[in-house]
Amino acid sequence: MTNTYRDSGRAGLVDERQFVDILEERRHSSDLGHALRTFNPHPYQGAAPCSAAELNKAVLEAQYLRYVTKEIAMETGSSVEEVRKEACGILEEMSQNLQLGFIRLMGYTLTKVFKRLFTSIFVNMEGLNMLQQAIQETPVILMPNHRSYVDFLIISYILFTYDIPVPVIAAGIPLAGMKMVGEILRRSGAFFIRRAIGSDKLYWAVLSEYVKAIVRKGYAPMEFYVEGLRSRTLKSLTPKLGMMHMVLEPYFKGEVFDITLVPISISYDRVLEESLLAHELLGVPKPKESTMGLLKASKVLQEDYGTMHVNFGRPLSVRQLCHGKINRCQYNLIPRDLPQKPTAEAQACVSWLAHLMVRIQEEGSLISPWSLMACLLLQAPITVLTEEGLLWQQLTEKTLWLRKLALDYGARLNWSGQAPDSDVMSSAVALHCSIVHRKAGRVYLVQEEELARKRPISLEEGVTRTAAAVLMLASYRNQLLHVFVRPALLATAIHITKSTQRNELFTFFCFLQDLFSYEFIFIPDKLSQDFEEACLLLKKCGAVHISQQEVTLSDMGLEALSFLQALLQPFIDSYQVMFRYLSEEGVNVFTEKQFLPAVRNLATKLILSGELHTYEALSSDTQKNVLSALRRLEAVTKLRASEQNEYKVNKAAVRRTGDILSGKIPPQMLQTTPDARL
Repeated sequence: MTNTYRDSGRAGLVDERQFVDILEERRHSSDLGHALRTFNPHPYQGAAPCSAAELNKAVLEAQYLRYVTKEIAMETGSSVEEVRKEACGILEEMSQNLQLGFIRLMGYTLTKVFKRLFTSIFVNMEGLNMLQQAIQETPVILMPNHRSYVDFLIISYILFTYDIPVPVIAAGIPLAGMKMVGEILRRSGAFFIRRAIGSDKLYWAVLSEYVKAIVRKGYAPMEFYVEGLRSRTLKSLTPKLGMMHMVLEPYFKGEVFDITLVPISISYDRVLEESLLAHELLGVPKPKESTMGLLKASKVLQEDYGTMHVNFGRPLSVRQLCHGKINRCQYNLIPRDLPQKPTAEAQACVSWLAHLMVRIQEEGSLISPWSLMACLLLQAPITVLTEEGLLWQQLTEKTLWLRKLALDYGARLNWSGQAPDSDVMSSAVALHCSIVHRKAGRVYLVQEEELARKRPISLEEGVTRTAAAVLMLASYRNQLLHVFVRPALLATAIHITKSTQRNELFTFFCFLQDLFSYEFIFIPDKLSQDFEEACLLLKKCGAVHISQQEVTLSDMGLEALSFLQALLQPFIDSYQVMFRYLSEEGVNVFTEKQFLPAVRNLATKLILSGELHTYEALSSDTQKNVLSALRRLEAVTKLRASEQNEYKVNKAAVRRTGDILSGKIPPQMLQTTPDARL
């Protein structure tokens, strides 16, 4: 099972015959006819027909919820009736009310919207046929990646188009507050979850019973985002495990024979929210979800977003995946209706499965020519991009070189074989005219238009303007990081340690993986396999010679090594800025609210002085990842008594981490067998 994700997507240039453009037919036939046609799905055969109201009734009458209700009543001194009433209110706020009429309304509206936004929406039919079969045999959990608000709508639209039961979808509560739109989403299958549940015992109980009832009854396929949130960097996020625990528990407790997980990879040529996301990362507050905001955003309909690919991965049996990983007998020792804390074994199994799903999503995603180009543009000095311009000829030659390396490394590329390579690259740049433009044989970074101002912009404002364009560029580079991250970690270990000893490089590789475990997705307990894969890939491109004891450089592969090392450099530089801030005098206890702007100010000063060359240190996501990593490395601790999420710094530990990262502490001084805390 170690390479389950390898089977989910075939590496190479994508065979366009595997994918069908679902908009093609919509452009030549009636949208209303499509929405009103006979919808004849084949649901899960083990499910008895059940309405949304009956599902809610079953949740409220569940023994588990009765038990928790009594427990809370005793703890709070309230009556059982009062607590039950509160549970009813929570369920009413949360529950979906799936109705075919509203699915048809959504089907009609989305056809209109998608035809305006996208040239094509490609779906792999083999995956869809396997899903259609799986839905009839077991409860199914659909697990797409989350890069755009469009993700939320596209899966339901595809399933409706192909007569497959429409899913119920876990959505954030802010969407429920949108006038009219919230109710349409609820009746199209969305159920709404509060963002911050914290230690609200009753809310957890209602939510988990609701989710488990949907799975047990096979009410409908369930869709949720294992990453929890929409990725603002277009990079995979560390999975959140709460929902994963809930959907798997009916299998762990033997209430269902099996559950099928279907990883789905959604890839965009261009993301609708690209500018919005970059500004959020720079500290501009996210606009509140509202119907008026949605109507104002309708100007996006005037723009071209290229193509979208939706790749349905191979359905995976939880029963097979968990074989030998979890002892389900332990659930027989306590009545199933009583609350049970998950065992360490169950937690490890859920964490492994969640990380595996994200890796399969990564492997199944399609990389666009623009992602390759963005990767290379970011490796050019910023003054070249903003002032001199990068030679088009140089960019295209290097992109073709990188395409070959990506294919050698097993990437799936969405590169049309029908058009000349130069046309493919020209159209990629034209599609992303909001980020770069071509003039007189050179490529320049587009900076935001200067508004008519009464005063010139300050140097700091200039940094923020450039940063917005750089972060948009970085988001497209991030879509291919999973292809290169393991060999890039090894290339970086070789560069920093200057060692050829395999055991020393492995030690440093593990340190880097541990430090960057919130930046990139690594499956738990796979350090050795990741290192072997990195060695194999560097050897494959002729960058190194490998023996039992040594990894030595080859002259042939210097281009690949320097590219891979430069790929990680922005992350290393950004982390060092934060280590520097935390090592300063006077920074002992701080809140996250203080940390983000203070680090942003320091990074801005360092950029202006010419000491820092990456604008990615200004990204709040990178800053939060550093904080999470330092907490794991126990260089920063969260103060328990604090209401404001206060953190205490261990300056010596932060400095040591920074010194290891800069190569001041040799790998021999690190633990020889790294603690795989992943």
